[in-house]
Amino acid sequence: MYDVALACTEEVASTGRDKPNTSRRIPTPVVLSPGALAAAATCHQVPVSVLSVVPWSLGNFFTGQGSGLATLDPRPEKFCMESHEGEADELPPPPPLAPDSEPIKAEEIRKPPKPKRTLVPRKGYGRKGQQIKLYTNHFKVSLKNSDEFFHHYYVNLKYEDDRPVDGKGVGRKVIDKLQQTYAAELANKDFAYDGEKSLFTIGALPQINNEFTVVLEDVSTGKTAANGSPGNDSPSGSDRKRMKRPYQTKTFKVELCFAAKIPMSAIAQALRGQESEHTQEAIRVIDIILRQHSAKQGCLLVRQSFFHNNPSNFVDLGGGVMGCRGFHTSFRATQSGLSLNIDVSTTMIVKPGPVVDFLLANQKVDHPRQIDWAKAKRALKNLRIKTIPANSEYKIVGLSDKICGEQLFTLKNRNGENGDPESAEVTVYDYFVKNRGIELKYSGDFPCINVGKPKRPTYFPLELCTLVPLQRYTKSLSTLQRSSLVEKSRQKPQERMNVLSDVLKRSNYDSEPMLMSCGISIAKHFTEVDGRVLQAPKLKAGNGDDIFTRNGRWNFNNKRLIETKSVEKWAVVNFSARCNVKDLIRDLIKCGGMKGIRVESPFDVFEENPNMRRAPAIRRVEDMFEQVKTKLPGAPKFLLCVLAERKNSDVYGPWKKKCLAEFGIVTQCVAPTRVNDQYLTNVLLKINAKLGGLNSLLQVEATPAIPLVSKVPTIILGMDVSHGSPGQSDVPSIAAVVSSREWPRISKYRASVRAQSPKMEMIDSLFKPQGTEDDGLIRECLIDFYTSSGKRKPEQIIIFRTSSQTKTKTKQYKTYSITGTTRPTHYHILHDEIGFTPDDLQELVHSLSYVYQRSTTAISVVAPICYAHLAAAQVGQFIKFEELSETSSSQGGRTSAGSVPVQELPRLHKNVSSSMFFC
Repeated sequence: MYDVALACTEEVASTGRDKPNTSRRIPTPVVLSPGALAAAATCHQVPVSVLSVVPWSLGNFFTGQGSGLATLDPRPEKFCMESHEGEADELPPPPPLAPDSEPIKAEEIRKPPKPKRTLVPRKGYGRKGQQIKLYTNHFKVSLKNSDEFFHHYYVNLKYEDDRPVDGKGVGRKVIDKLQQTYAAELANKDFAYDGEKSLFTIGALPQINNEFTVVLEDVSTGKTAANGSPGNDSPSGSDRKRMKRPYQTKTFKVELCFAAKIPMSAIAQALRGQESEHTQEAIRVIDIILRQHSAKQGCLLVRQSFFHNNPSNFVDLGGGVMGCRGFHTSFRATQSGLSLNIDVSTTMIVKPGPVVDFLLANQKVDHPRQIDWAKAKRALKNLRIKTIPANSEYKIVGLSDKICGEQLFTLKNRNGENGDPESAEVTVYDYFVKNRGIELKYSGDFPCINVGKPKRPTYFPLELCTLVPLQRYTKSLSTLQRSSLVEKSRQKPQERMNVLSDVLKRSNYDSEPMLMSCGISIAKHFTEVDGRVLQAPKLKAGNGDDIFTRNGRWNFNNKRLIETKSVEKWAVVNFSARCNVKDLIRDLIKCGGMKGIRVESPFDVFEENPNMRRAPAIRRVEDMFEQVKTKLPGAPKFLLCVLAERKNSDVYGPWKKKCLAEFGIVTQCVAPTRVNDQYLTNVLLKINAKLGGLNSLLQVEATPAIPLVSKVPTIILGMDVSHGSPGQSDVPSIAAVVSSREWPRISKYRASVRAQSPKMEMIDSLFKPQGTEDDGLIRECLIDFYTSSGKRKPEQIIIFRTSSQTKTKTKQYKTYSITGTTRPTHYHILHDEIGFTPDDLQELVHSLSYVYQRSTTAISVVAPICYAHLAAAQVGQFIKFEELSETSSSQGGRTSAGSVPVQELPRLHKNVSSSMFFC
């Protein structure tokens, strides 16, 4: 088995419309020493090589879940999962015996043994390239005590009335209190708790099953308290008593049930570079110990990353959103032993502070009177606030229907005759100003914050509410926010090394009680590894000119593209009021001539009616297409679309759908802010590729010499699944498969795309029976390869598949400073029937990083994977996400993978289905 890692030495921002979400990295290829790989068995008849991009565990190939084993089905185009669970169905009772008959004992039918899965054997190590030394952000781990066992307990946590506990963070508080209260009964054991259902100890607890009662004080429950408006109903007697207490109390029932024993010797084996059946379980336990250590320091936990509430880690991105720099930690089993992987991590958080300040920034307005309160309600829902002056914490559930000065509720007190309670209708504003004596400057004219329940709202005036720190922002970022985050997150290697060394020192893992009990210690210095720099492949431009690369870059100055397509029968549609379209057209024609592309003058320029700019996006697109159809003599071959904004333009999705799915027109969207030669060149590279041209070519493609690929017809596939944002659990996932065409070239591709259930990582439409036909993605790719490659069927298949679980964040550091820091791409060989040598495979992967037609830079991952990601993202824009969210909510909010009805994606028009529309 062998693995490849391409490391980059420079990070640059691409220009042009459809650039990836993050800055592209220019790779100087570095082949790392090997790591643990996974393999999948196959019964396919065509030689197949399957490569998983970034780390995978066994069984993660198409599911990302680690359960089962990915196999290739005997049907050539189907990938399936082999189940290892469940028993055979029970047989029905035997029929009654006939008279005078004697039963014969049936022979037991033995099931055929399941095929044995074995890892792909390593064929050796690569030898090509220049040897170098690298530092990597792994810190070696040592272990002194390997004779003990981790004991795993299942945690069942409920309120005293048997209601389940669903509040995030409450579980950790309860378990901490349990440990303090019952220390003697639990033999003073230290716990490692994952925050949900699993708890681990070193050695067994005194009893197998343990049940406890835990009382917590000052739990934020969102119940009505004395500091808020009591709501529409008067509080009951018990509620009134609770209001008089200085603290709220909650009683919980905790049950700990023994689940399993995990030997620490599995960690010792990992230290020796070996793996056992318990290795991953044991590593998971010590990962949980680190997470718990961070949780006790008050950090925000996001999977295996943690974020401190430190203003020096915050970066203002605008719109009420901040980037928060934190750190990712995980223990990793490597060939040289166990190590702790630490890296810088970034997440988005809501800007803490007064709620009104957040709303002003979020909606980009100057005064509260300009706030759109319908948008404000959506933006604030489920955020946590603290109220003044009591400093109590609540979760926002909505806004009041009326403004604070008009919102009434029933206030009850005991000032009536004979001490009987009397009721009075008062406004929230009067209650806080007159009854509580709190001065309100502006809240009377705006809605109140509601933190209560549907039948018992609890209101606070706007200016008394402050957003608490470290609340994740899960909505999509705008283009400006995204580019700002990338720019401000970039670090040079030496700076990054210093930051990581400092966080390891400040984390003080050596004082963690459970790590001390395990005898685990962590080195303080970076691990040094060997690497090799591969020679860059040679490129060809038009007229037979050679392209010379330097540090993964090249340019087309005084050079022509190798295969150009004329831009003819085209038009411009302009949704922007600021762009000088005439100058843009003139410069585009001039730049195209320098690159060998003949750009004719457009038929016409269609300007959007200013009265339509506030209309819904679909209406704007429909209106523009009516203009085009009315004025043009026939269907255009190409449309240049000028947008007012970039990727966050509402017009982008409907426009792409109209062009690609309904009319089959190649289109390129631009949103120029600064038009220069580099920008125009990048736009022309995309246009030429979409029209069927080729910008550059590997020299080995012109003279078929690609190892094992150019000798026999070989199709290269790239697969990716794109999901909605973390806050969009009901948005369909988009699966894309791109395939090479025009063999023996490896520079041209086409894409097939399907929608599937939300958050589902397995591609379920690779093989899709429709009656007697197959409507799957693979069949489309095979037919296109056959028709574009001189009616040759592929004799070899090479598959690149991205991993959904990037478990390692390895960085590499050379001794000189650069912009950005090297991040290698790791390829796992899951199955190889073709018989690649390490050098041949590494050379192929390296070459595929130089065939990306969108830019004049090499990229840090093979082009088919990038294309699959782009295709999934672009076609995903066809779906109206807001409408889908409302639909799924009306169907009961089913959000688990595979449970939400999926809207079928419109198919691409036949005119563009084989084009590089995604480029």
